[in-house]
Amino acid sequence: LLGADEFGFATAPLVVEGCIMMRKCHLNTCPVGVATQDPVLRGKFTGQPEHVINYFFFVAEEARELMASLGVRKIEELIGRSDLLDLRQGIEHWKAKGLDFSRIFHQPKVPAEVARRVCEHQDHGLRNALDHELIAAAEAAIRRREPTRLEFRIRNANRSVGAMLSGEVARLHGHAGLPDETLQIDFRGTAGQSFGAFLAKGITFKLQGATNDYVGKGLSGGRIIVYPDPACSARPEDNIVVGNTVMYGAIGGEAYFRGVAGERFAVRNSGATAVVEGTGDHGCEYMTGGTVVVLGPTGRNFAAGMSGGVAFVYDRDGLFARRCNSAMVAIEAVPTESEQTRAEADQVAAGKGLVRHAGKGDDALLRELVERHALHTDSSVAKQLLENWDAARSRFVKVMPHEYRRALTEQYAQLVVAKASTQQKVAEKV
Repeated sequence: LLGADEFGFATAPLVVEGCIMMRKCHLNTCPVGVATQDPVLRGKFTGQPEHVINYFFFVAEEARELMASLGVRKIEELIGRSDLLDLRQGIEHWKAKGLDFSRIFHQPKVPAEVARRVCEHQDHGLRNALDHELIAAAEAAIRRREPTRLEFRIRNANRSVGAMLSGEVARLHGHAGLPDETLQIDFRGTAGQSFGAFLAKGITFKLQGATNDYVGKGLSGGRIIVYPDPACSARPEDNIVVGNTVMYGAIGGEAYFRGVAGERFAVRNSGATAVVEGTGDHGCEYMTGGTVVVLGPTGRNFAAGMSGGVAFVYDRDGLFARRCNSAMVAIEAVPTESEQTRAEADQVAAGKGLVRHAGKGDDALLRELVERHALHTDSSVAKQLLENWDAARSRFVKVMPHEYRRALTEQYAQLVVAKASTQQKVAEKV
C-alpha cells in the first residue's frame, strides 16, 4: 500500500516448519533441527512441506478476504494505495504524539498514463553478454570435445562470465561436463561480478588482472586461475586480487588466486579446492566440504559454522588461533606421513580409526596443492615455501571440523564392517 512492488515472508515459513527463533543458526545447536548438521538434533525436526503449503494458502485466503472488503481485485491494484490504510488508530495513539507521517502516506497526483507499479521488464542486456562470444568461439570444444584455447579481453561490465557457457555444456553433456582441460580461455583485464560462476568441468578460466565479488560462485568442476599483471609493481601477496564471497556454494573444481581475497572466502564451499594468499574476515564460513589452503594471514572469525572439509593455514605469526572461531573446529599441526601413519595406528588400536581426507596424507595433499598453485600462478610465495618445505610445513595448521572428524570415523567403521563381511563370505565359499 505504500508503493512497494514486491514483498517477502522472512522467517515466517521457517516458524511454520518448527523454528522457535533461538537465534542459534550459526552454532549448529538448533534445538528443533532446522539449522544443524547434528544427527541427534536433526532427528527432532518435525516440519512437513504440507505445513508450509497450508500456511501460504491461509495467507492467500485472508489476503483475498481483505482485498474484497476494500473492493480490490488484484494485488497489483493495491500498490501505492496509501489512502486505503486506516490511520486513525495509529495517529490518535498517545505514543504518536508529535510524529508527522504525512509525507510517508502522501499520494502524489500523477497523470493517468504514469504507472503506479512496474509495468516493463528490466533489460539486463543478456543479448550483449560476453558468453555469447565464448560459446560461438568454443563450439568445437563444447560439441565435439576438441581441445581448444582462446583469448579474450574482459572488463568489469562483463558479469557472470562463464555461466551461460557452462549452461550450454550442461545442456549437451549434463553435470559430467567435458574431459579435463578441454577448453581453456585466457582473459586479460578486470572481470565483473561472478566471474566463473557455475563453471563446468573441463573448462579453465585463466585471468591476468583482477576480479570483483562472487568469483567461482557455485563452481561445478571447472578451474579458475587469477593472477595480477606481471608489469604491476605491487606485491600480489599484499594486495586484493579477488573480492568478497569467493567460491560461494562451490560443489567441485579448483581455484588458484595469486593474491589476497576479501571477506567470506569459500563461504558454504561444499566440495571445491582453493588456494589463496590471504583472506579477510569470516573465511570458510559454513563450509561443508572441499579443501582450502591459505598461504598468508586471515581475518577474524575464520571457520565459523564450518562443519565439513579441511582448511590449511600458513600461521606465520602464530596468532591464527585468536582469529579462528573454534566453536566447531579443532586447530591441529600438519603431520609428516610417518607421524600421521603412527597416529592412525594408535587410533585404530583404540577403535577410533578414520578415513583420510581426500584419500591422501595431510603433508602430501598440502604440498601438492602448493605445487599446483606455483605451477598455475607462478606465485613467489608458493615457491619460497616449497624451497624449504619441512620448515614451511611446521608453520601450517590444519583446521578440522569436529563433525567432519566424526563422519570420517563412521566411514572407517563402515569400511571395517564391510571388509569383515566380505572376508566372511569368501571364507564360507571356501
